[in-house]
Amino acid sequence: MITKIQINKQTLTRFAKINKISRKELINLVISASFRIFAKNNNMNVLFLIFHGVDPNNGISKKISYQVEALKKCCTNVHLCYMDEIETKKRIVDGKVIADFGNGILSKIRKRIEFSPIIKYAKDKHIDLVYIRSNHNANPFTINFVKRIKKNGTKVVMEIPTYPYDSEYKAQRMSKQIFFDKIFRRTLAKQLDAIVTFSDYNQIFGQRTIRISNGIDFDSVKMKNNVNDTSNELNLIGVAEIHEWHGFDRLVKGLADYYSKTQKYLVKFHVVGYFFSKEIENEFKNLISTNKLEKYVILYGKKHGKELDSIFDKCDMGIGSLGRHRVGIDKIKTLKNREYAARGIPFIYSETDSDFDQKPYVFKVPANETAIDINSIVEFYKRISITPMEIRSSIIDLSWEHQMKIVLNSIKP
Repeated sequence: MITKIQINKQTLTRFAKINKISRKELINLVISASFRIFAKNNNMNVLFLIFHGVDPNNGISKKISYQVEALKKCCTNVHLCYMDEIETKKRIVDGKVIADFGNGILSKIRKRIEFSPIIKYAKDKHIDLVYIRSNHNANPFTINFVKRIKKNGTKVVMEIPTYPYDSEYKAQRMSKQIFFDKIFRRTLAKQLDAIVTFSDYNQIFGQRTIRISNGIDFDSVKMKNNVNDTSNELNLIGVAEIHEWHGFDRLVKGLADYYSKTQKYLVKFHVVGYFFSKEIENEFKNLISTNKLEKYVILYGKKHGKELDSIFDKCDMGIGSLGRHRVGIDKIKTLKNREYAARGIPFIYSETDSDFDQKPYVFKVPANETAIDINSIVEFYKRISITPMEIRSSIIDLSWEHQMKIVLNSIKP
C-alpha cells in the first residue's frame, strides 16, 4: 500500500516561514521523507561486499559504514561482508565468520579466489542485490563468482570509487598491481547489472552506469559554528591523506609568490592529514622551508573528532583537489568537496564537479601546474556573503540515503 500525500503551495509556504527555511529546502526535505515512505513498501535483502578489512578511523571504512546505514534506511535487511586478518584470514558477514582461510601463503591465495561461502550465504539469506565495492581485482575467479551468484536470480552491481584509475596506479609506480584487472575487467563488467560511478560516464568497460554523487552522512559532520573576522587574516584548510593529485604544493607555491612581497593581510594554510609517502612529505616540507613559510603553512598530521572540529572553526575556506589532472582525471565528485559543504565553508578545487561548479561559494582554479593566485582567493572570499547553514542546506539532496536510493531504483526489474 502506497500512501498518497497532497500538499498545496500555501501550506508549503506557511510551514517554511514558521520554521525559517526556504520553500526549496522544505521541498527537498519532503522528497527525502518520501524516499523513506517508499522504501518501507519496497523491502530488499542487500549484501554489501568489500575485499578488505574495516577500520573505524579510516576514511574509506567510514564511507562504507555510511553507505550501509543509508541502505538500511531504504531496505529491511543489509549485511556487510568484509575480510578480517586478526590471527587468521577470515571472511565475515555482520560479525560472523563464513570462511576461515587460515594462515600462510595458501591463505593469501584462497582469500582472493574462494567465493563459494559468499554464494552460499547469498542463497541461504535470499539476497536480492550484491553491492560490490571494486578492489580493481577483475580475474577469472571474480568473473565466475558473479556468474554463479546471478544464477540464483540475485542482481549484482559494482561501485568503482574512482574512474579512470589507471593513471593513479602509474603515478604511484604500482601499475603491476592491476595487470590482470586490465585484462579481465571488461569481461567482468559484462556479467554485472550495472557499474556505480561517481563520474559522469554513461558507460564504463562497456557496461551501463548508475551515476550518483559521493554522499554525506550529515549526523557525522559538524557544521562550523561561526563566521570568523577575516578583516586582517584568512585561514585555509586542507584535509586529506595527501597524494600528489591533491596538488597542495600549488597552494604553497602561491603563498611563496604572495609573501615574496610585504603583506599586511595574512593568509595561512592549515594542512590536516598524513602524507601517502615519505617522498611526498619530504618534497612538501622542503617547499615550505625553502620559501620560509613555516609561519603560514601549519602541519597537524591526522586529526579527527573534536580536534578536527576546532581546526575547522578557526578556518574560513576549504582546499579540495588541485592536481587531479596529474592522474588524468577531469570529472570527479570527491567526498572532500561534500564534507566542506556540509561543514558550511566555501572551498576551492580544480576538477569538474557538476554538483558544485555553479555554486556561489565555490572558487574554481585552472587544472594545470600554475601556482594558485592567493590574491584572487582573498578577493573571492571578500565578495561572497553566505552563512554556514545556507551552504550546508544547499546539499541536502547529497545525503547517502538519497544517493543509495538512486542505485536501488535503477536496478529494479
